This record gives sequence, structure tokens and C-alpha cells, in this order.
Amino acid sequence: MGNWHEAEVSLRRADSIIAGIIEHNGPCELIKHEGGFAGLASSIIGQQISNQVAKIIRTRFRKLFENEMPDHEYLLKLDDYELRKIGLSRQKINYLRGLAQWVKSGDLNFIALADMDDEIAIQKLVQVKGIGRWTAEMYLMFSLNRPDVLPLGDAALEVAMKLLYALPEKDWEKPAISIANKWRPWRTVACWYLYQYHKMLKSGDAPF
Repeated sequence: MGNWHEAEVSLRRADSIIAGIIEHNGPCELIKHEGGFAGLASSIIGQQISNQVAKIIRTRFRKLFENEMPDHEYLLKLDDYELRKIGLSRQKINYLRGLAQWVKSGDLNFIALADMDDEIAIQKLVQVKGIGRWTAEMYLMFSLNRPDVLPLGDAALEVAMKLLYALPEKDWEKPAISIANKWRPWRTVACWYLYQYHKMLKSGDAPF
């Protein structure tokens, strides 16, 4: 578990709504998820399918690799039949092969990426076909644990902010950015708490 105490103290002072979620939820449990080729491959696999189906395909995908550790060079040796057999669409196979080629060529270097500023890293990642801005932002938040990312394309964040801050149905992004400015430099942590609120909404356990 990461130590986000400084972020929690800052957010409590900055935003009473986030403070209420912190009070109900407890300490932030944001930790680093798997990164590199394996982390981005997992994100591509999960696009536009349910979490349950994504989990099944990810498990099958990992079993194709030694020690169940996805590797870009080995993926390029697999034929389409093996990848189709585990449930991957042709489009996602192409995306995964494209990602593997970027890594193999050195055009996508994960060590260099970790040293880039947030926006520069996002712009680097979205050059890879199959990786959009949201996927890049999720990589920064969950694989690199960058503290100040605001993923406005995230559906759960949109639902939570519209409800908690009475934002309009359309053109909600501009007021959302204004609200989120007071969370700086901990917008990632604030969003993590809003994700927890969204989960509580779905389970009927939301505190307010």
C-alpha cells in the first residue's frame, strides 16, 4: 500500500466533499500496478469488454508466456491463431503486435517514459495505435503512480463529479477542471477517492 498521508491531509483541507469520502473510506490504498509491456497489453485487452470477460482473457493471455509474464518479443513469435483462440479480436491482436513492435524498436522505452513529465509521457503513449488518452492516463495513475493526473475521459469520474458537484449533463468538463484545480498536486488521489465513491454508489453504500 502506498503512503498518501500528505495527499489526504491536503485534500481534506481543500475540498469538503472529498474530505467526506476520505472520512468514510479511510486511507488511500492506491498502489503501483504492473507496468511496462505487460501493463499496457492488459489495458488493451480490457478495452470495450466487461471486467469479467477481460479477466478471463487476461488470464489466458498470460498463460501463453513463460512464468506467465507477457513479453513483447515472444508475442511477436505467436501466430494469430493462438491469440484468437484465447478470445482476442483481430483488432486487439493488431494493437498488441503494434505495441510489441514499438517496444522492440526502442521507440517506446519504459525507463525513459518514467522520467518524462506527465503530458509528454501521455503524448508519447498515444502515438501507439490502440492506446488513447484515457489508457495513457490510467498507465500514469496506476502503473507509475503519478500524483496529479485528471482523466476527464473516465466514465466513473464523470458520474461521481456530476452527482457530487451538481455539474451539468453537457459541457461538464470545464467546471470539473476548475473544481479539480484545488486538488493539485494530488488530483490522482482525489480521483481515486471518487472511484471509491462510484463503487459505493453501485453497491448502494454511498454515504451521501
